Amino acid sequence: MIHYRSPVEIELIRKSALLVGDAIAEAAKMLKAGVTTMQVDARLEQFILDNGAASNFKNYQNSYPFVSCISVNDAVVHGFPTNKVLKDGDIVSVDVGVFKNGYHGDSAYTFIIGSTTDDVKKLLRVTKESLYKGIEKAVHGNRTGDIAFAIQDYTEKQHGYGVVRELVGHGIGRNLHEDPQVPNFGKRGTGSKLKEGTVIAIEPMINMGVKEVYHDEDGWTIRTADGKPSAHYEHDVCVKKGKADILSSFAAIEAAEKANPNLDASYY
Repeated sequence: MIHYRSPVEIELIRKSALLVGDAIAEAAKMLKAGVTTMQVDARLEQFILDNGAASNFKNYQNSYPFVSCISVNDAVVHGFPTNKVLKDGDIVSVDVGVFKNGYHGDSAYTFIIGSTTDDVKKLLRVTKESLYKGIEKAVHGNRTGDIAFAIQDYTEKQHGYGVVRELVGHGIGRNLHEDPQVPNFGKRGTGSKLKEGTVIAIEPMINMGVKEVYHDEDGWTIRTADGKPSAHYEHDVCVKKGKADILSSFAAIEAAEKANPNLDASYY
């Protein structure tokens, strides 16, 4: 069932979505070689609690044990925070969700620790750009396939990357995952029809190499089949007439990223 949110509901979702961005910005402030992703997760948990919210990731399906998914290098999504230290050249996707005032927010961003190759920088830039290509299509009267085609065409057709098939974006509101599903691959004019007031999480997950993935032994972390890196960006978006309304924000994240000398923001 697809929900169409009232203006009041949309603003409550926006508050949760913006809080997620602020949380990821806290992660950006501390990311550097020598830090563990477990330390980052602990900071995120405290930040969420300090802001009167709850994690919607922790204990998800009575199984996931952390407040964040932190995916490093060939980990696509759902990466377990660990005590392994980050090192120069790592790319790190931080995916966070919160629940506050009865509504969910969910967003993700990928960072570069230290320096990396131009090929990796390009992967991050194209993936981030593809997110906005998809958002441009999140307007009343379009279909989810229009979003999917825009992302796939830009990343796969134009740049030769692998678009993950097993994982998709989703509706979001009173539940973390709602209808409709929002794939990153597909045909224009197909899928669920988009109507004003629908709130969706658009999240391209793009691999430098092949599109195939596999589950790690922890049962959650998803990795690229060829061991090449993957990038992941996510916004919560409200479908509107004419132009989508982006409810989450990367502003605080990008400011923290650029202020941290241990991160490379030169890719965009």
